[in-house]
Formats: sequence, structure tokens, C-alpha cells
Amino acid sequence: MAAAISPAASAALRLLKPLSAARLSSLFTNPKFNHTSAPLLLFSHAALSRHQRSLCSVVSAAVSSGEATKSPEPLELEKGAKIREFRKKFKIVDIKGGDDQGLDRLGETLVVRGWVRTLRVQSSVTFIEVNDGSCLSNMQCVMSSDAEGYDQVESGSIATGASVWIQGTVVASQGSKQKVELKVDKLILIGKSDPSFPIQKKRVSREFLRTQAHLRPRTNTFGAVARVRNALAYATHQFFQENGFVWLSSPIITASDCEGAGEQFCVTTLIPNSSEATNSPVNAIPKTKDGSIDWSKDFFGKPAFLTVSGQLNAETYATALTDVYTFGPTFRAENSNTSRHLAEFWMIEPELAFADLEDDMACATAYLQYVVKYILENCKEDMDFFNTWVEKGIIDRLNDVVEKSVVQLTYTDAVALLLKANKKFEFPVTWGCDLQSEHERYITEVAFGGCPVIIRDYPKVIKAFYMRENDDGKTVAAMDMLVPRIGELIGGSQREERLDYLEKRLDDLNLNKESYWWYLDLRRYGSVPHAGFGLGFERLVQFATGIDNIRDAIPFPRAPGSAEF
Repeated sequence: MAAAISPAASAALRLLKPLSAARLSSLFTNPKFNHTSAPLLLFSHAALSRHQRSLCSVVSAAVSSGEATKSPEPLELEKGAKIREFRKKFKIVDIKGGDDQGLDRLGETLVVRGWVRTLRVQSSVTFIEVNDGSCLSNMQCVMSSDAEGYDQVESGSIATGASVWIQGTVVASQGSKQKVELKVDKLILIGKSDPSFPIQKKRVSREFLRTQAHLRPRTNTFGAVARVRNALAYATHQFFQENGFVWLSSPIITASDCEGAGEQFCVTTLIPNSSEATNSPVNAIPKTKDGSIDWSKDFFGKPAFLTVSGQLNAETYATALTDVYTFGPTFRAENSNTSRHLAEFWMIEPELAFADLEDDMACATAYLQYVVKYILENCKEDMDFFNTWVEKGIIDRLNDVVEKSVVQLTYTDAVALLLKANKKFEFPVTWGCDLQSEHERYITEVAFGGCPVIIRDYPKVIKAFYMRENDDGKTVAAMDMLVPRIGELIGGSQREERLDYLEKRLDDLNLNKESYWWYLDLRRYGSVPHAGFGLGFERLVQFATGIDNIRDAIPFPRAPGSAEF
């Protein structure tokens, strides 16, 4: 069998000189070939992009013709350019983030890349404030008319929002707002900013910035929120990893409702996808004989939803790996347009095997104190900003969380405390009611002076099916941690590990046991006492930054009527 070789293919082979097609193909068919013994193949990107298709054809022809059965010979390949070494970018925080705030770098010639925050052109000098997102502080760049690139300033190309590359020398600043500044030697405009750039020096409302979610991280407030959110996520993983937990990727699509509330987003292919949405007759949805939707024709063969929690899946791995945690997106189709609710949010959900409610409360307390202490120590500039411009006293409030002991009381005692309170609540308090935010905040802010408070042993009728029933038959081993300004931050429980109790609870709530067959199996095969909790990450970000609206605690908020970006 013969194969014609095109001129392009011949050129590709010349690149491999003195490697013939037969010898190349034998390299890959030789059973001794592996990643440790094979020579390194290095070609230039341009050469590969021009000839890769022809080269593949040549190799294919060689294999098909049987040439590849010849014994391989030692290969000497022509080498191309090496991949450059990856290095961490040098950023403004590396200049100004230390205790000396840049004074230890006086006289150094450095390069700054970022976006122009402000520009002030004076008669003899121009001040350009540049920020690269690595810290709150801008780098003040002082540019005289003899600096290379000054014509970009004169032409008006350097404006708020533009991206720039600036090289200069670090000098002591004459101003009082910063210790150092950059005396500019050279400026390069990377990307122009149109005059319509909506975020100028004047202050704008957070409501307006929600309509500009793609640009709002360039503001001081949302840049700081993003950095603190990142630090909280890092500290979360660090806490659980240091304590022997295994991170679990829980599924986003599920056929079960963890909370039993029924407020889930349906995942289906029975209705058209985006490319077919303009022509989508309702009668095209398959139905059963009685007129109901025929879910057997759907993608998963039954109703499926976006998850509201990874807890049930975490329990399965906790009964094998002992201690696990999930940290990922969850969804709730609750038609609530308030400052406290999101349709898409992130949850942190640890699950501990061989543990009871006491262990659960201890873990929740240690976790919260750990992550709060971490941001106080590692996000000082951003926390000072929040303390000055967002919530005065937030640093003291967070220090209280770290230093003060967490108070614990039962739900029954909490209700008694509220009934005795010299305060009229919007929602009346009775035993058996679900405590509202106003009740929770009164307990932690007023009754206990800003201390975190854990309320435990809630009425069974207001809690989820998986919570362990207490001996009194009326309450369950559940707990909520309350913190100032937020109310409930953490909710957890000891799980019901007794099969007969769990089956009865599912029956009482009219939940389909067939949907939970695998969850019930955990109680059939080596059941153990176990417990866990869930923490809404955006509420934690709110708590740590003082941000009032939860839609400002996540990069791209999803809420009723809002799915932009």
C-alpha cells in the first residue's frame, strides 16, 4: 500500500531530519516506548501549526504500510525553543505591602502594570495613580514632560480606566498619603479607555455598580471584597486540610432535595436549548397518558435539579474517609428579592464521622475563629478600609469573635429569653416558631453583647428530615450559630444514623424513600454517629467585610429577574 506525500508533508519531514516517517512511527509503536525513555520532541509553534496535519498524514501512511514493524534506531531530534520558566508577577503589593511600605526599595528601577485610577496634569509634572488589584493602595507615578511616552499624556490617551506599562525609579514621596512613589522613565499605553468609562473618581452607589458587575472590581470597595473573599476561601481549605479533612467535589445536579423545601431549579432537556428557544411550542413537551410530564423521556430519565446542598453526598464519603468537606456552588429557586438572599451561592459543608452534636459545635467554633483571625492578620489594609468606609468598629467586632467564648443555650431557653425581652418584635415569638433574623440578632447583639451564640435542640417540626431525634421525641440535635449583624451564619446537626428512625421521618414528611435509597443504605451498612454543618460563604463574606447586601459579596449575583454577566 502506497501513500502520496504532499510538498507540505515533505517539508514537515525535513523539520524532523534525520528522522524518517518509519522511524517516527516506530517510536510510538515500540512497546518499550514510555514517558521516561522517550526523547523530548521540541518544535517551534510556527513549524507545528504549518505542518501538523501533513505530519499526521505521513505517520498514518507509514503505520498503514507496515513500515513501523522495523526495529527503531536511536533518534536525534532537532530542538526548537524551550518553554520559558513561569514566574510570579511582580505587583504593587510587592512594593508597598511590607512594613516599610516601599521605603526598603528606594532607588530601585521597577516596572508597574495596571489600570489608571486617576490622572492629574499640572504645569511641570503629571501624577498618574495606577492600581493592579493586588492591594488597595495605588502606585503614584510622577511623570515629567521629558519622560519617554509623555506624548501619550499630551494626546489625552492616558485616562481613567486605561491600562498602562510604566517603568521608573522608586523615590520617597513628597505627599502624605504614601511613603514612596515612582519617578517615571518610560510609559507605554497598553489599552485605551473610552471616555464613556462609567467608573470615574466621583463616588457611585452600590446599586449602580451592580449594573456594572464586569467593571466594579476596579473600585476600592469591590477590589477589597474580592481579596477578602479570596483570603476566606484560602483559610477555609487550610483549616480543614490542617485538621485531616478530605475535600469532596459534590455534584451540582441531583435528584434529591436535601432540605425538603421543594425550592429547586429543574434541570431538563424537555424544553428547547438556547438555539431553539425562538421556536418552542409547549405541546412539544412529552406527556404521559394522564397529561403529566413524561420525565422518562428526559435526559436523566427522571426529574433532576440543581443542588441546594452537598451534605447528603458528603455523608457518603464521611462514612468511608471519616472527615470530609465540600466547598462549591449551590442553588435555591426561592422567589425572594431581599438583601439576604441569592439564587446561586457557595456553601461550605464539613461532615464528621464518629461525632455528635458537641463535636459539631466545637468544629464550627474553631473554624469561624480560624478564618476570622486569618483575615485580620493577612488583610490588614483592606480591613482598615472596611473599618473606615463601610462599618466603623468592624475590626473590634471580629476580634470579639476570635477572643470571646461562644455562648451556648437551648432553643427553649432562647424563646424564654425573647419572651422576657423589653422589645417588640415584628414576628411574635412562641415555642415552635422558626426564629427570624430580628430574634437572632437580638440574642447575639443585645442579650450577649456581641458574642457569637449557638442555639441547640430545635423543635423537630421546623427542621430537616435528616436531623437526629432527641430522647424527648419533640426536638432534634440541631444547632445554629448566630453572629452580630448577620444572625444565623452556620446551621448544623447530628445526623440521624438509625435506619428505622430515618425511614419513619421520611414517611412523616411524605418524602419518596426510593429517591433516598442510597442514603438509607448508609444506615444499613456500618452506620456510625456523624454530624456536620453548612455555612453560606457569601454570608461569611458579609460578616467579615460589613457589606450590607449579599449581592455585593459575590462577583456575579444571581437573583429573581437578574442573571446578567
